[in-house]
Amino acid sequence: MPALREELDVLVPEDRGPGRTWKQGPPVEAAPAAAAAKPIRIGYARCSTASQELASQRAALEPVCKRIFSEKISTRIKTRPELEKALKLAYDIKEAAPDQEVILTVHELKRLARNAAELMTLSGQLQDAGVQLELLTGPLTGIYDPNGMGAMFFAVLAVAAQLDRNYIREKTLEGQQAAAAKGNHGGRPKVIDDDMLTFAVALKNKGVPVPDIAKKLTIKTGKNAGRHPSVASLYRALAEAEDDTMADDAQVIGPRRPVRARITEPGSGTDVELMERLTAQVLGGDTVLDDLARQAQDRSDDVVAQLLAQARDRDA
Repeated sequence: MPALREELDVLVPEDRGPGRTWKQGPPVEAAPAAAAAKPIRIGYARCSTASQELASQRAALEPVCKRIFSEKISTRIKTRPELEKALKLAYDIKEAAPDQEVILTVHELKRLARNAAELMTLSGQLQDAGVQLELLTGPLTGIYDPNGMGAMFFAVLAVAAQLDRNYIREKTLEGQQAAAAKGNHGGRPKVIDDDMLTFAVALKNKGVPVPDIAKKLTIKTGKNAGRHPSVASLYRALAEAEDDTMADDAQVIGPRRPVRARITEPGSGTDVELMERLTAQVLGGDTVLDDLARQAQDRSDDVVAQLLAQARDRDA
């Protein structure tokens, strides 16, 4: 204990000490109430393609958010890693401090979800965790609690997002159809067009190596105009042309080749059943034999009649 006494530094009032009687001191002032904790904002920024930029979204989120998660990914992809990280952080904070206000902040609604099913699922998760949603821009700018009136807000947003998505899709299809009617089917131009492919096939049929053929071709349009196509592109184009040719040949149904008929001479005996049947008719005295014999006299080229006549003469 003496060693512990030397280590401890206990503050003692001046009116107290060894041998002095205890007297009640002045009342201690109450500590000031702790200030309400500020809400924790977690930002999320997203764009669909690599050509789009995130700078404007991050610039709007940085002044108000403690941490920002951003990614370049389409909303059509179900798994978005950065969004899952943002939600997990919000859920963890809310679980550790239930009284702490946590807000998920996005620049606009379509950065979070663009179809009704996904938005309703997300609203259910936010409601269960007690996390609020904040929109910085758009006609519905503000902070919305998923409990109470916020649930109706999420339902309305789901329908609006679905309608907006359908409208964009319809307008896109109309634009594509209008462009196709004018001959513009979209997409980048072919590296090897039909004329180049025809020329390449002709050279290949003459035995020219594919690398040498590639050096004789020149790209006409696009960012690689004036250059030679790669050997791999030429191989792929030739293979596709060969597959198309084989498919066309397989669909053509040509006339069948006639089967060569084999005619036997009279008395050759190649048809055994015919000989036995005719012999039975002769022995049975069938009148058919006499009729055919008379036909043999009128037409010497009747093979059956000559055959029957020979059989009757042989039996007689």
